[in-house]
Amino acid sequence: MTDPALIDQSPAWQALLKHQQTLSNTTLKALFEQNPQRGQQFKAAAAGLYFDYSKNLLSDETLHLLNELANSAQLPAAIEALFSGADVNNTEHRPALHTALRNPQAGSGELASSLAQTRNTMNTFADKLRQGEEHGASGKAFRDVINLGIGGSDLGPRMIVAAFPEHQAEGLRSHFAANVDSDVLKGILSQCQPETTLFLISSKSFSTLETLSNAGLAHQWLSDAGFDEAQIACHFAAMTSQTEKAATWGIKPERIFPIDEGVGGRFSLWSSIGLPIAIALGSEAFSQLLDGASNMDKHFRNTDFSENLPVLHGLLSIWSINFNGHHSRAVLPYIHRLGELPNYLQQLTMESLGKRVTKTGQPCTYATGPVIWGSEGTNGQHSCHQLLLQGIGAVPVDFVATAQAHCEPLQHQYLVANCFAQSRALMLGKSYEQALAETRALELSEDQAAQLAMHKAIPGNRVSNTLLLEEFNPQTLGALLAFYEHSVYVQSVIWQINAFDQWAVELGKTMSTAVFEVLTQADSQTELDSSSQALIKHIQSSQRPPPPED
Repeated sequence: MTDPALIDQSPAWQALLKHQQTLSNTTLKALFEQNPQRGQQFKAAAAGLYFDYSKNLLSDETLHLLNELANSAQLPAAIEALFSGADVNNTEHRPALHTALRNPQAGSGELASSLAQTRNTMNTFADKLRQGEEHGASGKAFRDVINLGIGGSDLGPRMIVAAFPEHQAEGLRSHFAANVDSDVLKGILSQCQPETTLFLISSKSFSTLETLSNAGLAHQWLSDAGFDEAQIACHFAAMTSQTEKAATWGIKPERIFPIDEGVGGRFSLWSSIGLPIAIALGSEAFSQLLDGASNMDKHFRNTDFSENLPVLHGLLSIWSINFNGHHSRAVLPYIHRLGELPNYLQQLTMESLGKRVTKTGQPCTYATGPVIWGSEGTNGQHSCHQLLLQGIGAVPVDFVATAQAHCEPLQHQYLVANCFAQSRALMLGKSYEQALAETRALELSEDQAAQLAMHKAIPGNRVSNTLLLEEFNPQTLGALLAFYEHSVYVQSVIWQINAFDQWAVELGKTMSTAVFEVLTQADSQTELDSSSQALIKHIQSSQRPPPPED
């Protein structure tokens, strides 16, 4: 069997390359002047989201050719494969079940029953805990819940819990400890009491170094408080696919919430990994989050590509990266509650799309995966927007805001005004002639005015999307996150890569274990490069001896 041809060899890809040249001499400003209805034409809406993509350098022909590219990559069949439970994760021979988690009632058989049962069990536990009916060893209700996880076991729940503080049950606090740096967990523990603290060990493999290290610190904290092993067990729960490992570690069976192997880490917040969300927001709000994602799933699966939000966003990302040379994308939420969104999307996008070979193992001859970064508005306007507006090299932007006020009405108007203004500034810029007219009005000499105008000129013609949540609630946030998940999948299908594995992450874990052995064992036989050896020697020579005992 021969390997399939790479997508950049397809007629559709070659047609897009030629087409890009026809647009290279035009500008966004000119396109809007030529078509006063452009803003109404290049938009789509679904599941409580409004998507304006008119400020991309594109035409009707661009969208037609991108649609041809999608068909060349067999995107319709790939979408159906995702939802039908095919092994879309071919290197690990697994389906990707995150969409099934959102609507287990739609399925049948053992898998659907298992997913529904886990969801019901975790919801019941979460609600009982919120009502003060789950207790620690002393019989006191839990008042602090600390999630111990990293990556997909941390970023999604952390973001969503931060987004809805009003849902937090009175007297119940949620915390997140991801970093193996013990200062993080110790800082949280300084605010808590052992008798009323519950730890959630969130690890699909139940072998994640950072998570288990923090779990060990938590265990020691409880032991130092005078708890025996049976009492300590009352203060832990676990979310994992390795239920036997969790039980061996000491977790009570009734507090082990399983994860199916087909649920990838960065797509896992919809599973029992979402237990911190259900605890913080309540099971009803958690269900609304899943319902919103399910609404986007239905839209993605059933809507024509011309009106399909995730497909449009994914194809425009391909257009931006491969045909316009933009290898970075900023995500700028003008919603303080979504300050963690860029971090979440970093993992979702860069871990899914940071691949260099196709699903069949062929080296990619085209770029894959943008660098994702961002900052919440309006804060970012006073830090990173200088580069966005005037820096060398354009960076496409996703602006995220709400249509209805999510904060004080006047402040919301300020937020929206700034969001739309920044999008306009990226598009229109300020010409040298406009800048010169400004500087001449300052009563400078002509040379001084001309020189200052060079600094004040802004190129413009920089692309952006704007995503508006009609309301800010768990349902629309669920739809937004599913929108980005499916956009990532679309990009992976076009690029012919596997969005659901992360072998490079595994390499880092393996190497850290080897280095740790050399650091901690004097007789280690592990061989390292000279740089690593020198760094370890420097660390060892810098360590102070422990203080003498009294």
